[in-house]
Amino acid sequence: MMDEAVFGLERRVTEVRQLSSASQSFDVVILGAGAAGLMCAIEAGRRGRRVALLDHADRPGKKILISGGGRCNFTNIHCQPEHFLSGNPHFAKSALARYTPQDFLDQVGKHHIPFHEKTLGQLFCDRSATDILDMLLKECAESGVTLILNARVAEVRHNAEFFLQSNMGEFRAQALVIATGGLSIPKMGATAFGYQIARQFGIAVRECRPGLVPFTLHGEDKAALCDLSGVSTEVVARFGRQQFREKMLITHRGFSGPAILQISSYWDGHSAITLDLAPGKHLMAPLLDSAGSAGARRDVAAARSALRAALPARFADRLLEVDPPAGCTNHALAEYENHLHAWTITPAGTEGYDKAEVTAGGVDTEELSARTMESRRIPGLFFIGEVVDVTGHLGGFNFQWAWASGAAAGRSV
Repeated sequence: MMDEAVFGLERRVTEVRQLSSASQSFDVVILGAGAAGLMCAIEAGRRGRRVALLDHADRPGKKILISGGGRCNFTNIHCQPEHFLSGNPHFAKSALARYTPQDFLDQVGKHHIPFHEKTLGQLFCDRSATDILDMLLKECAESGVTLILNARVAEVRHNAEFFLQSNMGEFRAQALVIATGGLSIPKMGATAFGYQIARQFGIAVRECRPGLVPFTLHGEDKAALCDLSGVSTEVVARFGRQQFREKMLITHRGFSGPAILQISSYWDGHSAITLDLAPGKHLMAPLLDSAGSAGARRDVAAARSALRAALPARFADRLLEVDPPAGCTNHALAEYENHLHAWTITPAGTEGYDKAEVTAGGVDTEELSARTMESRRIPGLFFIGEVVDVTGHLGGFNFQWAWASGAAAGRSV
C-alpha cells in the first residue's frame, strides 16, 4: 500500500522538480508532512484545492512511524478538552468537537487497519505504525496532493499571496499552513522554523519547553536511587492541581514512566513534585498494633516486610535505608505512612527535547481562530499541530489534536 501511495505522490514531485526554475502556483502550501500537515492536505485536497505539501525530510511522517513503540497510539477514545494544556484552556474545544476520535476511526475502518485498545482508552495498531502512514499517504494521493520532500524553505514573503523561496524553486499560494511541529526529538529533524515564521509576521509565541519528558535528579538523590534503574511501580504524581496515577520508572539519571511524563508537562522547572508511592494502600497497618512491643531489629524487619508487600523489593529496601521512619511507635509509623503517600522530591531538570515526546508552549492561541486555526493578524496564514500552544496528555491525545487541528484548517483554507 505505501509503495503505491508514495509512487503516486512521487510522480507529482518529479513534475514539480521539472518546473523548479519557475514559480509554482497552488491554492494552499503546507509546510510539514507530519500528522497535522497530512490531515490538513487531505481535507483541503478533498475540497478541490490545489495543495503542495512540503517537508525538509526525505520521507513523510517520521514521528508517526516511531510513535507508540512503532505501533502508533493514534488516538484516545476518551479524548476531552481537559486532556490538553494551553494558555487558553478553551481553545481546543472547537476543533476537537468537529473532528473526533470516531472520525479518525472511520478512516481506519475504511482502510481495514486492525487495532486494539490498551489501558485508559489508548488505541494502537495491531501491526505497525506504517499502516497509519500508508492510510494518510493514500488519502493524499486520492485527494490530488503534491508531496515535495527534501524541500528546504529559505524565505517566506507575503503580499497579495504567500511566496516561499526554496531549493525546489519558488512557491506561491493564497493560503500557507504551518505544520512544522515543535522542538522535540531533534534527531528526527525538529526545528524552530514554525516559531520563526510566526515571529516574522508579528505573531506571539508562548515560551516553549520540553513536555512529556523524563526528570533528572540532583546528585544526592541520583546516588541514592538511580542504581535501581529499571525498577517500576505505580504512583500518583502530583504538581499543583494536576495528578496522574500511572507507572513510574527509575532510570539511570532520574524518573520516567507514564506518571512522570504526564506531570512533567505541568512542572514549573524548580519546585518539588509529590509522589504517592503506594496509592490506595495502608503500608504500616500490619505494624500498628504491635509497634513498640518488640525490639528494633524485629521492627525493621517487619517494616521491610510491610513495604515489600506493596512496593518492588529493591525500592522498598532502599527507602528504608535512605528515608526510614523516625521510630517504631504507633505515632511514628502513622507519620511514616503519611510521608510515603506524600513523598516529595525536587527534580534537577528534565532530559530535554532529545527525550521529550512533545513541545509545550508555542504559537499563542490568542492569535488564532479556534474554528479555523487561521491567524487573526495575517489572513490566509494558519498554524496547526504541535507548533501551536496546545499540548495533550500522554496516550494518543496529541495525535488527536494533530488530526483535529489539521482538519479544521484543511476545511477552511
